[in-house]
Amino acid sequence: MTSSTLNSESTNQFSTFEKDILEGLEATQKKLSSKYFYDEDGSKIFQIIMNLPEYYLTRCEYEIFESYKENLYEQFSKGTQTFNLIELGAGDGLKTQVLLSNFVNQNTPFSYLPIDISGEALHQLKVRFNKTIPSLNFEGLEGEYFEALAQLKTKNNLSEKKNTRNIVLFLGSNIGNFGDQQSLNFLTKLAQNLNQDDYLLLGFDLKKHPKIIKMAYNDANGITKAFNLNLLKRINRELDGNFNIEKFDFYSTYVPETGEVRSYIVSEAKQEVSLKKLNKTIKFEWGETIHTEISRKYSANQMKEITKEAGFEFVESYTDCKGYFMDMLLRVK
Repeated sequence: MTSSTLNSESTNQFSTFEKDILEGLEATQKKLSSKYFYDEDGSKIFQIIMNLPEYYLTRCEYEIFESYKENLYEQFSKGTQTFNLIELGAGDGLKTQVLLSNFVNQNTPFSYLPIDISGEALHQLKVRFNKTIPSLNFEGLEGEYFEALAQLKTKNNLSEKKNTRNIVLFLGSNIGNFGDQQSLNFLTKLAQNLNQDDYLLLGFDLKKHPKIIKMAYNDANGITKAFNLNLLKRINRELDGNFNIEKFDFYSTYVPETGEVRSYIVSEAKQEVSLKKLNKTIKFEWGETIHTEISRKYSANQMKEITKEAGFEFVESYTDCKGYFMDMLLRVK
Protein backbone atom coordinates (compact mmCIF):
# COMPACT_ATOMS: atom_id res chain seq x y z
CA MET A 1 0.00 0.00 0.00
CA THR A 2 1.47 3.34 -1.07
CA SER A 3 1.66 6.45 1.06
CA SER A 4 -0.77 8.22 -1.31
CA THR A 5 -3.30 5.43 -0.73
CA LEU A 6 -2.85 5.78 3.00
CA ASN A 7 -3.40 9.54 2.77
CA SER A 8 -6.50 9.00 0.66
CA GLU A 9 -7.99 6.52 3.12
CA SER A 10 -7.17 8.82 6.03
CA THR A 11 -8.81 11.76 4.27
CA ASN A 12 -11.94 9.70 3.63
CA GLN A 13 -12.37 9.35 7.40
CA PHE A 14 -12.68 13.11 7.83
CA SER A 15 -16.00 14.93 8.07
CA THR A 16 -16.97 17.36 5.32
CA PHE A 17 -15.96 20.26 7.56
CA GLU A 18 -12.56 18.69 8.26
CA LYS A 19 -11.94 17.92 4.58
CA ASP A 20 -12.89 21.42 3.47
CA ILE A 21 -10.72 23.11 6.10
CA LEU A 22 -7.72 20.90 5.36
CA GLU A 23 -7.99 21.22 1.59
CA GLY A 24 -8.43 24.96 1.87
CA LEU A 25 -5.48 25.54 4.17
CA GLU A 26 -3.19 23.26 2.15
CA ALA A 27 -4.04 24.95 -1.18
CA THR A 28 -1.48 27.22 -2.87
CA GLN A 29 -3.90 30.10 -2.34
CA LYS A 30 -5.31 29.29 1.06
CA LYS A 31 -9.08 29.58 1.34
CA LEU A 32 -11.89 28.88 3.77
CA SER A 33 -15.56 28.67 2.80
CA SER A 34 -17.78 31.45 4.11
CA LYS A 35 -20.49 28.88 4.83
CA TYR A 36 -18.49 27.90 7.92
CA PHE A 37 -18.73 31.41 9.37
CA TYR A 38 -22.07 30.59 10.93
CA ASP A 39 -21.40 28.62 14.08
CA GLU A 40 -23.24 29.88 17.17
CA ASP A 41 -20.75 32.70 17.81
CA GLY A 42 -20.49 33.59 14.12
CA SER A 43 -24.27 33.84 13.79
CA LYS A 44 -24.37 36.23 16.77
CA ILE A 45 -21.64 38.41 15.27
CA PHE A 46 -23.49 38.54 11.95
CA GLN A 47 -26.60 39.75 13.76
CA ILE A 48 -24.49 42.69 14.94
CA ILE A 49 -23.18 43.29 11.41
CA MET A 50 -26.72 43.49 10.03
CA ASN A 51 -27.42 46.40 12.39
CA LEU A 52 -24.25 48.35 11.59
CA PRO A 53 -24.82 51.75 9.95
CA GLU A 54 -22.42 50.80 7.12
CA TYR A 55 -24.17 47.50 6.34
CA TYR A 56 -27.16 48.61 4.27
CA LEU A 57 -28.15 45.29 2.68
CA THR A 58 -30.50 43.96 5.34
CA ARG A 59 -32.29 47.28 5.81
CA CYS A 60 -32.78 47.68 2.07
CA GLU A 61 -34.33 44.25 1.58
CA TYR A 62 -36.51 44.74 4.66
CA GLU A 63 -37.78 47.97 3.12
CA ILE A 64 -38.54 46.18 -0.16
CA PHE A 65 -40.64 43.56 1.63
CA GLU A 66 -42.53 46.17 3.63
CA SER A 67 -43.27 48.15 0.46
CA TYR A 68 -44.19 45.25 -1.83
CA LYS A 69 -45.59 42.50 0.42
CA GLU A 70 -49.08 42.83 -1.08
CA ASN A 71 -47.71 42.77 -4.61
CA LEU A 72 -45.61 39.68 -3.82
CA TYR A 73 -48.59 37.89 -2.33
CA GLU A 74 -50.62 38.57 -5.47
CA GLN A 75 -47.83 37.20 -7.65
CA PHE A 76 -47.24 34.12 -5.49
CA SER A 77 -50.93 33.18 -5.20
CA LYS A 78 -52.01 34.00 -8.75
CA GLY A 79 -53.48 30.91 -10.44
CA THR A 80 -52.76 28.46 -7.61
CA GLN A 81 -54.75 26.98 -4.73
CA THR A 82 -51.75 26.81 -2.41
CA PHE A 83 -47.99 27.28 -2.47
CA ASN A 84 -44.80 26.14 -0.77
CA LEU A 85 -42.51 28.96 0.35
CA ILE A 86 -39.00 27.44 0.43
CA GLU A 87 -36.26 29.62 1.85
CA LEU A 88 -32.60 28.74 1.27
CA GLY A 89 -30.46 29.88 4.20
CA ALA A 90 -33.19 31.44 6.30
CA GLY A 91 -30.99 32.92 9.03
CA ASP A 92 -32.97 34.75 11.74
CA GLY A 93 -36.04 35.26 9.54
CA LEU A 94 -36.32 38.99 10.32
CA LYS A 95 -37.03 40.01 6.73
CA THR A 96 -39.05 36.94 5.81
CA GLN A 97 -41.35 37.54 8.76
CA VAL A 98 -42.65 40.64 6.98
CA LEU A 99 -43.94 38.44 4.16
CA LEU A 100 -45.09 35.54 6.33
CA SER A 101 -47.11 37.74 8.69
CA ASN A 102 -48.94 39.20 5.71
CA PHE A 103 -49.46 35.88 3.93
CA VAL A 104 -51.06 34.07 6.90
CA ASN A 105 -53.81 36.70 6.92
CA GLN A 106 -54.73 35.96 3.32
CA ASN A 107 -57.06 33.31 1.94
CA THR A 108 -54.45 31.15 0.22
CA PRO A 109 -53.00 28.40 2.45
CA PHE A 110 -49.26 27.90 2.21
CA SER A 111 -46.36 26.08 3.89
CA TYR A 112 -43.08 27.66 4.96
CA LEU A 113 -40.11 25.35 4.39
CA PRO A 114 -36.80 26.93 5.45
CA ILE A 115 -33.58 25.09 4.60
CA ASP A 116 -30.38 25.81 6.52
CA ILE A 117 -27.05 24.10 7.13
CA SER A 118 -27.38 25.02 10.81
CA GLY A 119 -29.83 22.99 12.88
CA GLU A 120 -29.51 25.52 15.69
CA ALA A 121 -30.51 28.34 13.32
CA LEU A 122 -33.63 26.39 12.29
CA HIS A 123 -34.51 25.72 15.91
CA GLN A 124 -34.20 29.39 16.82
CA LEU A 125 -36.26 30.30 13.76
CA LYS A 126 -39.03 27.91 14.77
CA VAL A 127 -39.04 29.27 18.34
CA ARG A 128 -39.31 32.80 16.97
CA PHE A 129 -42.17 32.07 14.58
CA ASN A 130 -44.05 29.97 17.14
CA LYS A 131 -44.24 33.17 19.19
CA THR A 132 -44.80 35.73 16.45
CA ILE A 133 -46.82 33.74 13.87
CA PRO A 134 -48.28 30.75 15.78
CA SER A 135 -50.59 29.72 12.92
CA LEU A 136 -47.70 29.41 10.44
CA ASN A 137 -47.29 25.96 8.86
CA PHE A 138 -43.53 25.60 9.53
CA GLU A 139 -41.34 22.67 8.49
CA GLY A 140 -37.59 23.29 8.65
CA LEU A 141 -35.01 21.03 7.08
CA GLU A 142 -31.33 20.93 8.01
CA GLY A 143 -28.77 20.30 5.29
CA GLU A 144 -27.20 21.47 2.04
CA TYR A 145 -29.66 23.15 -0.30
CA PHE A 146 -29.98 20.60 -3.08
CA GLU A 147 -29.87 17.60 -0.74
CA ALA A 148 -32.73 19.16 1.19
CA LEU A 149 -34.67 19.94 -1.99
CA ALA A 150 -34.29 16.30 -3.03
CA GLN A 151 -35.60 15.18 0.36
CA LEU A 152 -38.54 17.53 0.06
CA LYS A 153 -39.39 16.07 -3.34
CA THR A 154 -39.27 12.58 -1.86
CA LYS A 155 -41.64 13.66 0.91
CA ASN A 156 -43.97 15.17 -1.71
CA ASN A 157 -43.59 18.65 -0.26
CA LEU A 158 -42.42 19.77 -3.70
CA SER A 159 -45.62 18.60 -5.30
CA GLU A 160 -45.99 18.45 -9.06
CA LYS A 161 -49.74 18.85 -8.77
CA LYS A 162 -51.13 21.57 -10.99
CA ASN A 163 -52.59 23.70 -8.22
CA THR A 164 -49.50 23.90 -5.97
CA ARG A 165 -46.73 26.36 -6.74
CA ASN A 166 -43.22 26.15 -5.31
CA ILE A 167 -41.56 29.49 -4.56
CA VAL A 168 -37.90 29.53 -3.59
CA LEU A 169 -36.54 32.49 -1.64
CA PHE A 170 -32.80 33.07 -2.03
CA LEU A 171 -32.36 36.40 -0.28
CA GLY A 172 -29.80 38.68 1.31
CA SER A 173 -27.44 38.73 -1.69
CA ASN A 174 -26.36 35.13 -0.98
CA ILE A 175 -26.00 34.65 -4.73
CA GLY A 176 -23.13 37.14 -4.51
CA ASN A 177 -21.03 34.60 -2.62
CA PHE A 178 -20.51 32.67 -5.86
CA GLY A 179 -18.17 33.32 -8.74
CA ASP A 180 -19.67 33.85 -12.22
CA GLN A 181 -19.68 30.21 -13.31
CA GLN A 182 -20.69 29.02 -9.86
CA SER A 183 -23.71 31.32 -9.79
CA LEU A 184 -24.81 30.15 -13.24
CA ASN A 185 -24.34 26.50 -12.24
CA PHE A 186 -26.25 27.03 -8.99
CA LEU A 187 -29.20 28.76 -10.66
CA THR A 188 -29.30 26.18 -13.46
CA LYS A 189 -29.40 23.34 -10.94
CA LEU A 190 -32.07 25.16 -8.97
CA ALA A 191 -34.26 25.56 -12.06
CA GLN A 192 -33.81 21.87 -12.81
CA ASN A 193 -34.99 20.97 -9.29
CA LEU A 194 -38.21 22.95 -9.70
CA ASN A 195 -41.26 22.58 -11.91
CA GLN A 196 -42.36 24.71 -14.82
CA ASP A 197 -44.06 27.91 -13.59
CA ASP A 198 -42.49 27.66 -10.12
CA TYR A 199 -40.93 30.90 -8.89
CA LEU A 200 -37.63 32.14 -7.54
CA LEU A 201 -37.40 35.38 -5.55
CA LEU A 202 -33.73 36.31 -5.81
CA GLY A 203 -32.17 39.05 -3.68
CA PHE A 204 -28.92 40.68 -4.82
CA ASP A 205 -26.87 43.78 -4.17
CA LEU A 206 -26.72 46.32 -6.99
CA LYS A 207 -23.57 48.01 -8.24
CA LYS A 208 -23.21 51.51 -6.83
CA HIS A 209 -20.56 53.97 -5.63
CA PRO A 210 -17.53 51.84 -4.62
CA LYS A 211 -17.13 53.81 -1.39
CA ILE A 212 -20.56 52.72 -0.14
CA ILE A 213 -19.83 49.07 -0.90
CA LYS A 214 -16.33 49.08 0.61
CA MET A 215 -17.56 50.59 3.89
CA ALA A 216 -20.19 47.85 4.22
CA TYR A 217 -17.45 45.20 4.32
CA ASN A 218 -14.87 47.08 6.36
CA ASP A 219 -16.77 48.73 9.19
CA ALA A 220 -15.18 51.26 11.51
CA ASN A 221 -15.68 49.12 14.63
CA GLY A 222 -13.98 46.01 13.25
CA ILE A 223 -17.03 43.75 13.57
CA THR A 224 -16.50 42.28 10.10
CA LYS A 225 -12.91 41.52 11.08
CA ALA A 226 -14.14 39.70 14.20
CA PHE A 227 -16.64 37.79 12.05
CA ASN A 228 -13.86 36.49 9.81
CA LEU A 229 -11.40 35.72 12.61
CA ASN A 230 -14.11 33.82 14.47
CA LEU A 231 -13.67 31.11 11.85
CA LEU A 232 -10.12 30.55 13.13
CA LYS A 233 -11.54 30.26 16.66
CA ARG A 234 -13.99 27.65 15.38
CA ILE A 235 -11.13 25.68 13.83
CA ASN A 236 -9.23 25.87 17.12
CA ARG A 237 -12.24 24.53 19.00
CA GLU A 238 -13.39 21.81 16.59
CA LEU A 239 -10.05 20.66 15.16
CA ASP A 240 -7.90 21.25 18.25
CA GLY A 241 -5.97 23.98 16.46
CA ASN A 242 -3.66 26.60 17.90
CA PHE A 243 -4.30 29.65 15.70
CA ASN A 244 -3.05 32.72 17.58
CA ILE A 245 -5.80 35.17 16.64
CA GLU A 246 -3.59 38.13 17.55
CA LYS A 247 -1.25 37.19 14.71
CA PHE A 248 -3.93 37.45 12.01
CA ASP A 249 -5.62 40.48 10.47
CA PHE A 250 -8.51 41.12 8.08
CA TYR A 251 -8.46 42.77 4.65
CA SER A 252 -11.16 43.40 2.05
CA THR A 253 -11.16 45.08 -1.34
CA TYR A 254 -13.77 46.00 -3.96
CA VAL A 255 -13.16 45.90 -7.73
CA PRO A 256 -15.83 47.89 -9.63
CA GLU A 257 -15.03 46.25 -12.99
CA THR A 258 -15.95 42.78 -11.72
CA GLY A 259 -18.35 43.90 -8.99
CA GLU A 260 -16.50 41.70 -6.48
CA VAL A 261 -15.78 42.38 -2.84
CA ARG A 262 -13.03 39.93 -1.87
CA SER A 263 -12.28 39.26 1.80
CA TYR A 264 -9.13 37.78 3.31
CA ILE A 265 -7.59 36.78 6.61
CA VAL A 266 -3.93 37.87 6.62
CA SER A 267 -1.02 36.30 8.50
CA GLU A 268 0.98 38.98 10.28
CA ALA A 269 3.98 36.73 10.90
CA LYS A 270 5.84 33.75 9.52
CA GLN A 271 4.31 31.01 11.62
CA GLU A 272 3.09 27.45 11.91
CA VAL A 273 -0.34 26.33 13.06
CA SER A 274 -1.09 22.79 14.17
CA LEU A 275 -4.42 21.03 13.78
CA LYS A 276 -3.99 18.20 16.27
CA LYS A 277 -7.25 16.44 15.44
CA LEU A 278 -6.11 16.10 11.82
CA ASN A 279 -2.46 15.54 12.69
CA LYS A 280 -1.50 18.39 10.36
CA THR A 281 0.72 21.45 10.53
CA ILE A 282 0.00 24.46 8.31
CA LYS A 283 2.78 26.92 7.48
CA PHE A 284 2.18 30.62 6.88
CA GLU A 285 4.47 33.24 5.39
CA TRP A 286 4.35 36.82 6.60
CA GLY A 287 1.56 38.61 4.67
CA GLU A 288 0.10 35.34 3.31
CA THR A 289 -3.67 35.45 2.86
CA ILE A 290 -6.60 33.10 3.39
CA HIS A 291 -9.41 33.93 0.99
CA THR A 292 -12.71 33.74 2.88
CA GLU A 293 -15.46 35.29 0.81
CA ILE A 294 -16.62 36.81 -2.46
CA SER A 295 -19.50 39.28 -2.28
CA ARG A 296 -20.50 39.98 -5.86
CA LYS A 297 -22.55 43.01 -6.94
CA TYR A 298 -24.63 43.03 -10.13
CA SER A 299 -26.54 45.30 -12.44
CA ALA A 300 -30.18 44.37 -13.11
CA ASN A 301 -29.33 43.54 -16.74
CA GLN A 302 -26.48 41.26 -15.73
CA MET A 303 -28.78 39.27 -13.45
CA LYS A 304 -31.47 39.04 -16.12
CA GLU A 305 -28.93 37.55 -18.52
CA ILE A 306 -27.59 35.04 -16.00
CA THR A 307 -31.02 33.86 -14.86
CA LYS A 308 -32.27 33.59 -18.44
CA GLU A 309 -29.35 31.34 -19.33
CA ALA A 310 -30.05 29.27 -16.19
CA GLY A 311 -33.65 28.55 -17.25
CA PHE A 312 -35.69 31.35 -15.67
CA GLU A 313 -37.76 34.13 -17.20
CA PHE A 314 -38.10 37.59 -15.70
CA VAL A 315 -41.43 38.47 -14.04
CA GLU A 316 -40.88 41.62 -11.97
CA SER A 317 -38.25 43.42 -9.89
CA TYR A 318 -38.36 45.51 -6.72
CA THR A 319 -35.85 47.99 -5.29
CA ASP A 320 -35.49 50.08 -2.14
CA CYS A 321 -35.90 53.86 -2.26
CA LYS A 322 -32.14 54.44 -2.75
CA GLY A 323 -31.79 51.86 -5.50
CA TYR A 324 -29.10 50.00 -3.55
CA PHE A 325 -30.65 46.52 -3.56
CA MET A 326 -32.97 44.46 -5.76
CA ASP A 327 -35.27 41.47 -5.36
CA MET A 328 -36.07 39.88 -8.71
CA LEU A 329 -39.03 37.58 -9.23
CA LEU A 330 -38.35 34.85 -11.79
CA ARG A 331 -40.38 31.98 -13.23
CA VAL A 332 -39.06 28.57 -14.31
CA LYS A 333 -39.45 28.29 -18.09
